[in-house]
Order: sequence, then structure tokens, then C-alpha cells
Amino acid sequence: MSNKAKEIVRDFYNSDLLKDETILERFFHPDLQLIWNSADGLNILSYNDLKNFLGEVKRSYNDLRIEISHLLADGPHVTIRYKYYIRTMENPDEELGIAHFIGIWEVKDDKIYKGYQVSQPVTENDDTTESYQKVKV
Repeated sequence: MSNKAKEIVRDFYNSDLLKDETILERFFHPDLQLIWNSADGLNILSYNDLKNFLGEVKRSYNDLRIEISHLLADGPHVTIRYKYYIRTMENPDEELGIAHFIGIWEVKDDKIYKGYQVSQPVTENDDTTESYQKVKV
């Protein structure tokens, strides 16, 4: 299951989140639960909550790119470390790093089923050149 779970998570993060309308149904289990610690505090999201959140992301950004630095699997569990880069509608020529993430996902029935995620906004002090060397991606 390690390789299959890792492929599913990798395929999700490499998909076109802003343009592909099938993302949720292809990658996420209907009983999804995401426990997310962010700068705003703790959020617990269901499948429908994630659907609403992704809808907001699609309305807010012109482009979204994910840079994965780590992708590790152990059975049905996959750990990923990545950074989001965006281009806004107002400034499509400038790409901005917006947040760092670490997530642990459980894959069940070939779908992302349960997740734990921690995020931190990018700051001007980030050292992305040294801290984002790819490891086991």
C-alpha cells in the first residue's frame, strides 16, 4: 500500500487544483476529515468544508503552484512537506510564496481519507533555497 498511497497523494498535489473540477471526487474519500492547525487556529474540515474552501481558493487566485520537498510513505500513511506559490488576478506576472505546509494523510479505498496538516504563512525571513531541497519525492 505504501507506493499506491504515495502515488495517490503525489498525484493530488501535482494536479491542477484551480482548473480540474474532478479533484475532490477523484482524490478524496466522502468521509474525509482534515484536522488543520493554521495561523488562524484549529480547523476540522469535512469533505463539504474542503469543497467550499477549494471554491474560495479558485476564486482568489489566477495560478497556484505547489513545490514538494518531502514525500514519505508508510503503509496507508503519507507525509508531505510543501510550499504554495500563487499568482493573483490583480498581479498575474508576480509569483508569491504564501505558506509552508506539512501534512500526514491516510489513504483508504484508494482515496485520501484522513489528514493532519500544519501550515505557516511565508515571511520575509524564509530561507526557501536551503530548506526546500527535495528529499524522497
